[in-house]
Amino acid sequence: MIASKFRGRPPSAIAAFAGALALLAILPVDIATAAECPSKPYRQVLEPTQPLNVGELKRQVLDYKCFGAYDRDVANVLHRARRYLEARAPYLRKPALVLDIDETSLSNWRQLLANDFGYIIEGDCDLRPNFACGTLAWEESAQADVIKPTLDLFNAAKRKGVAVFFISGRIEDERERLATEANLRRAGYDGWTGLVLKPRGLSVPTIADFKAPERARIEKLGYRIIANVGDQWSDLRGGHAERIFRVPNPFYFIR
Repeated sequence: MIASKFRGRPPSAIAAFAGALALLAILPVDIATAAECPSKPYRQVLEPTQPLNVGELKRQVLDYKCFGAYDRDVANVLHRARRYLEARAPYLRKPALVLDIDETSLSNWRQLLANDFGYIIEGDCDLRPNFACGTLAWEESAQADVIKPTLDLFNAAKRKGVAVFFISGRIEDERERLATEANLRRAGYDGWTGLVLKPRGLSVPTIADFKAPERARIEKLGYRIIANVGDQWSDLRGGHAERIFRVPNPFYFIR
């Protein structure tokens, strides 16, 4: 997989990888997936007296995404965040916005669909039917798609003079950072103030125990965090933000 190819390589190899990512940022992305949306909604009612059936839940998740309700719900949350940010920013000296990345700023839908919503960490990423797409290889391919209402919020923040910080549970290393930065820029995000990734080897009970202290560090730089936006409650717990905005994510859970 991509992640293994550069371990222990010299700086010239890393530079070559960075150049490849820069080229990727301007190339069209193949949007073929390993599965297709259903042609009509799945309408069976789940049996509440038994454990929820995973297969039926997957079909409901497909309906939620494929027939537009998910996108509408995401847009509604981000519209509220934008309205609050635009109203609040003029009254602060150093306003800031904190954004999560995966399923908040970037969509991994094609990879999730290829894996039938399974979490496969290692291995190559192949989006063809009946193949699988490893998470690390997917992230390093920098192909995740923009979540457009979040990009609109990002651009509104910049117009209002609001500093934007990304805080993500993606692992901090040179390859992952290069790929994440390239993916964000390819999706249209540019001009952020900070990008914080989870240090390799950091062990915390929940992702909130990593993200909340990072927001506190932003505050120590003199910023006032107007809004913190994420798709998991663990993105938002721990304070250090005036308002929190949680976009829906029925695809996976992070403690």
